[in-house]
Order: sequence, then structure tokens, then C-alpha cells
Amino acid sequence: MNEKHRLTIGLLKLFDLAIVALTFVLAAGVIVKSEHRFSLAQFLAMRTKISNFGIIVLALLVCHFVFHICGLYRSRRLSRRRTEVVDIVKAMTLITTCFIAFGSLFSIQMITTHFLAVFWLMSNVVLASGRFTLRLIAARVRVHGKDLRNMVILGTNPRAVHFAHQIEWNPQRGYRLLGFVDDEWPGMPDLASSGFQVVSDYAGLAEYLRRNVVDEVAIYLPFGSFYKHSSEVALLCQQHGITMRFNSDIFGLKTTRWRADEFAGDQYIATYTGFSELWPKTAKRVLDISVAGLALLLLSPLLILAVIAIKLTSPGPVFFLQERIGLNKRRFKIFKFRTMVPNAETLMANLETQNEVTGPVFKIKNDPRITPIGKFLRRSSIDELPQLLNVLFGDMSLVGPRPLPVRDYEGFNEDWQRRRFSVKPGITCLWQVNGRSGISFDQWMLLDLQYMDEWSLWLDIKILAKTVPAVFRGAGAA
Repeated sequence: MNEKHRLTIGLLKLFDLAIVALTFVLAAGVIVKSEHRFSLAQFLAMRTKISNFGIIVLALLVCHFVFHICGLYRSRRLSRRRTEVVDIVKAMTLITTCFIAFGSLFSIQMITTHFLAVFWLMSNVVLASGRFTLRLIAARVRVHGKDLRNMVILGTNPRAVHFAHQIEWNPQRGYRLLGFVDDEWPGMPDLASSGFQVVSDYAGLAEYLRRNVVDEVAIYLPFGSFYKHSSEVALLCQQHGITMRFNSDIFGLKTTRWRADEFAGDQYIATYTGFSELWPKTAKRVLDISVAGLALLLLSPLLILAVIAIKLTSPGPVFFLQERIGLNKRRFKIFKFRTMVPNAETLMANLETQNEVTGPVFKIKNDPRITPIGKFLRRSSIDELPQLLNVLFGDMSLVGPRPLPVRDYEGFNEDWQRRRFSVKPGITCLWQVNGRSGISFDQWMLLDLQYMDEWSLWLDIKILAKTVPAVFRGAGAA
């Protein structure tokens, strides 16, 4: 990192902290004015105690740390604006959570729910607007030939050429493409027709780097057949202090994401599916606990009535506990209201020939094992409500692929279907709001994977909202 870049990052850090401090004061002013506790002039005239000054310094240090761990100071040349906005929202949500802790710890009366909501909204808007303005300024400077980084691309295959086009089509990113590095091969004429040039072969790359200004090397060689070339260039870049870039999708995996990790002093690239990152996992868990806890409280009279009805109309336990397949195939006991006769599972073998659905799952429309009250509980989905306890215990989520019995899992014959087990199972998912038991097994699996690939907190909220009318309609329930 050169001195100019270091100075820019330093000023950006000061700018961010100043914004947080300013929005904190503005939010306090808004609350004071709206709640009429005292006049704005009195508020501005308040003296700051030494202890309060210490709290302010501690809060700014926490903000500085959070901005760092959320990646707000890493290079953003190739990232999208949306990614930066998401990182800002993550950072300000964590900071607001820290302020809640500060309010409790130091008995700060100003920190109320109303104040935090105003502060969170104002800080996100101002920080995002500031970063957007800086992006526009940087783009204008780069388009006019300033603050450019020189790049060469290793390899001349179609993926490398596509990346080169992306660089040329986005001059606001601030890259000057010097050319490609490759040996002669049959596809080389296609590169020339694209208007690009080869500046060196592999043997001459070291000398080229010695004689030319190169800031970055992008590696687009096939991982398997050109590993030796790639490792030699990586070592060369390290020796010259040149930034090296390579596409993380070296295995052609289209549905996995990746992140950089460090362990015992070594760097690793981890691929993952689902919601294993801290932010989405935390946000989803907060939604689960909040909604499940509130639902159990509000529905407790209905749950008590269901218990009484089951006890009075059928011998046997109130709850049906069954081993299900959960996150990464961990097994857990699922809670449901019992809707069948007590020996229902032992009777299943005699009914296998009547199975009405494709795939390994078992369902028949008029199952003789279901009790009279069980039919009503299933049709209304009341039998599923005890799974709110599974959500609170952490075995399930409100939204996610339905947890399957061990018998059904053992009937899977395609590995692509098993990716659904890389996230927590849920009480409802796209399957429930798109026909429920009226769709085929393969469609069910595809809907589960679609949910995983398109996941967002907003998608969970939409599915929960659609589940309620689906339950009242009894659509596809069995």
C-alpha cells in the first residue's frame, strides 16, 4: 500500500467516524424535539462529563473495529455498489446493537428504541450516500486517466478474454489492460481478432515484470493442467510485491460461494452453500426466535385445546416424536401433535403399495391410520405448531426445506437432492406455498434448492406471509 492510498484510507476512516458522531447527535436532536423533553438550545448547551467523554471514545473505537471487520476499507474497484451498501448496513446494525449494550451498561437514558431506529436509518443513509459520492468522484478521475492500475492476464482462453472485455467496458474501475501472457496454442488467432495482444510468453514473464509497471496479474489458466505455471507466476508475483487475482470458481461450481479464512497462520479458501456466514445466520436466527416465541405465546390457547382434543378422542400420547434428518444430516427429534393411531409406524409396511407420490416419501390421501381429530389437525396444519419448540431449540428454522424422516432420506438416489440438507430444515418453505403435497418429489427438491440459491431475509418474510393463507385454504395439506 503506497502513501497516497494509506492517506486516502485514513481520511475515509475519519470521515466514517465523523458521520457516526454527527448522526448520533442529529438523532438525539430529533428525539429531543419530537418528545419535547427540553428545548433544542438546552440540549446543545449540555456539558459533557469526563466519564461521558470516555464512553464516546470507547464507542468510536468500537465503530472503528466494526467497520474494519465488515470490510469497509478493502479495495472496492471490482465490487458492486450493492455489496458496499450491504456491508454498511451490516456494520451499522452491529454498531446499533453495541449501543444497546452501552445503554444498559452505562444507564444512558438517551438510548431508546425510538432513538436507535432514527440513528440506524440516518447513519445508513448518510454513509451510503457518502460512499456513493466517493465512487462517482473516483470513477470520474479514473475515466480521465488518473489513479489507474496496470494489469496483465495470464492465459488466453475464453474466460480470460471475457474478463478482459469486462475490464475494458468498465473504465470507471480504473484498470489499464497491458495485455496477455501465454505460449502459442491453436486458439491464439481468436485473441488477435478480439483486438488484444500477447505481451509475453511464460518464459519471458519474469523479465517483462522487471521492465514494466505492473500492478496486478489476473490468472485465468486451467487449474489442473497448468498448475505448475500458475504456482510459478504466484511465486513471481510475491517476489515483486504484485497483487495477484484469480477466479475463485476454479472447479466450475455454480451454486457455491467462497470466502478467505485464516487458521494457524495459514490462508484458506472455503467454499460453502446455505447461510453459514455470520450476518445471514444471525439475522435468520433472530427472526426465528422472535417469531416462534411470539407465536407460541399467542397460540397457547389453541395449543391447549389441541392437547385436550387429542387426549379425549384417542388413546396414546399427545405428541408424536420422530427422528428426522436436520442440518448436514444431523438427527433430531421433531415435535408434532399426534394425528395417527399409536402404532402408525409399524403399520406403514402394510400400506407401502398404496403410496400415491413419486420418490422416496410416503403419502396416501385417505390414510387409515389417521384419527378423526387428526384429520382436522392436519387439514388446519395445527399438528405442525409444536415444531415452534424445535425452532427455539435451534434444530429447525421457521423457513427452510422440510425435515424428512430417516426412512425417506434413505430412499434418496441423487446426490444433487442432498444439498437441501446443508441448511436448517424449516416449518414452511417454497414447497408449502406452491402446492404443498400436490407437486412431485423432484419439483419439491428443486423448489428447496431454489429457496437456498435465492435466499434473503425478505424472502423468508414473504414465505411466512404466504404460508398463512395457504394454511387457511388447506391447499395440498395431507
